[in-house]
Amino acid sequence: VCQEPEILFLDEPTSFLDVKGKAELMTILRRLAKEKNTAIILSLHELDLAQKLSDAVVCVSPDSVSDIMTVKDAFQKENIQKLYKMSDEEYAFLFGKKEPPKFEHYIRSGQKLLRCGYTTGTCAALGAAGAARLLFTGKAPETVGLRTPKGIVVEVAPIYCEKTETGAVCAIRKDGGDDIDATDGLPVIANVTLLPNEHGVVKIDGGKGVGRVTKPGLDQPVGAAAINHVPREMITEALLKEAKTFEYKGGFSVLVSIEGGEEAAKKTFNPHIGVVGGLSVLGTSGIVEPMSQQAIVDTMQLEIHQAALKNGARRLILTPGNYGLDYLRETYPALLDIPIIKCSNFIGDALDAAATEHFEEVLLVGHIGKLVKVAGGIMNTHSRMADCRTELFCTYAALAGAKKEVCEALMQAATTDACLDILDQNGLREPVMHGLINAVQLHLERRAAGAFQVGAVLFSNQTGPLGQTETADELLQKWKES
Repeated sequence: VCQEPEILFLDEPTSFLDVKGKAELMTILRRLAKEKNTAIILSLHELDLAQKLSDAVVCVSPDSVSDIMTVKDAFQKENIQKLYKMSDEEYAFLFGKKEPPKFEHYIRSGQKLLRCGYTTGTCAALGAAGAARLLFTGKAPETVGLRTPKGIVVEVAPIYCEKTETGAVCAIRKDGGDDIDATDGLPVIANVTLLPNEHGVVKIDGGKGVGRVTKPGLDQPVGAAAINHVPREMITEALLKEAKTFEYKGGFSVLVSIEGGEEAAKKTFNPHIGVVGGLSVLGTSGIVEPMSQQAIVDTMQLEIHQAALKNGARRLILTPGNYGLDYLRETYPALLDIPIIKCSNFIGDALDAAATEHFEEVLLVGHIGKLVKVAGGIMNTHSRMADCRTELFCTYAALAGAKKEVCEALMQAATTDACLDILDQNGLREPVMHGLINAVQLHLERRAAGAFQVGAVLFSNQTGPLGQTETADELLQKWKES
């Protein structure tokens, strides 16, 4: 080593060394090979060290000498057993059954513990990181991991990770945990190509099995791959982290595909909302948190009961989810002392619970995408139960005198925000929203059946406040004054 030779021949160099000595020697040899470009040929009987250190392997037995093999092929179970004439029992005794890591994160839902999964967006980011690492190290990673936007770390073994003519490809299996959907079990594949002359640039597109956006109003513009902005950010962050680790100054091109995605998309609402040819790559938190329907309803009813005990069952605010909470904080900060309960899609059940607990005044605050369904009398707003958003917009536009082509455009719209854009273009938003809001009030009063006063406030993330029912006006004025 001191003579700095171009080639080193080492015969069982780790013999009689303790663990620390072996680690030090292996570190020196790796540094010589990678930094000094020294060719190192060594014989080893310690398979674990050989597997970690080698770039190529020749297997020598009393019977034969193998060709030069890849590390992956050399350490396959079949080759090791053949080389050492080892039985299955002997192999299992020495090496055990190596199971790939399984993502283990649980949440409590009612009386049950449910296992979480991870989104297609997380899979795409993990695959991109794995492919990049292969390009930088020359070795396929055994596992890849990242911290999701929710803060939970996901580490999994790739299905495969291998080089291609232009770069590397890595596949990660989608795991929905205990929330099984159309995407569960599908391979999400990231094909990564290095762009050495484009510093910090990450170009992302969709391949086979990933849909294309054909209607306005979705997360991505028309013509783009249906890979939402959070997964795009996750992919970019994962690749730039790998680049920093390996001191790479260039950029990346990523093509995300989903094996079986085109067929699976037929079982989803994608074709209806304007995503054609495959699935969407989704996920705002990176994690799939399963909850049974009954557990959500039970939890919500308990929270309403506790709110009644704590606040004398006078006033209650219901909102389907986080959008409503954010809107309340920004628009009505003075009302945050009133109990606020997230009711998810179960608006009818929430109203029933409020009646059971003898609340006197209830305000429903929600995004137009959820509450427009209430105008049709739908009290469970999950898309699997019913989806008449565009039909309702079309109906009230027709009542306001909209032309046939406007009604057709509304029926073809992908989202409620897209419907609002069409109404704005034709000067119809005010009469249509007036009709929808009155219908929302009608169906809320029917469900409350005189048990309490109830009103609704509707908004859009894109355009802001959309209006509120007359009863909501009364409640808000009364609450502000008191």
